[in-house]
Amino acid sequence: MLEASNNSELPVIPGKRYFTIGEVSELCAVKPHVLRYWEQEFPQLSPVKRRGNRRYYQHQDVLLIRQIRALLYEEGFTIGGARHQMEAGSQQAEKAHLQQVLPQVIAELEGVLTLLET
Repeated sequence: MLEASNNSELPVIPGKRYFTIGEVSELCAVKPHVLRYWEQEFPQLSPVKRRGNRRYYQHQDVLLIRQIRALLYEEGFTIGGARHQMEAGSQQAEKAHLQQVLPQVIAELEGVLTLLET
């Protein structure tokens, strides 16, 4: 995700449940029109939309925007490169999660099999 050095220049994220696009703009040092554009380019970024099509971002959305910002502005990725980097990162996290869960599932299935055999 983001390194501590990238977070130091940005304000601390308050402990709120939802943030408006203006608040996220200030928290991430990105203009609102850029946030709306990133929603189209990064499928992982999808804020809740309420009445009047107002966007409400959650804490994980703000972290995701900061990660996108770091990839684009600090690491020099293009939009496509940042999208690919984020997809690769999510695939690696999924793979690690499956490697943790798979032995548990196998053990449970073996337990079920022994119950069925008796």
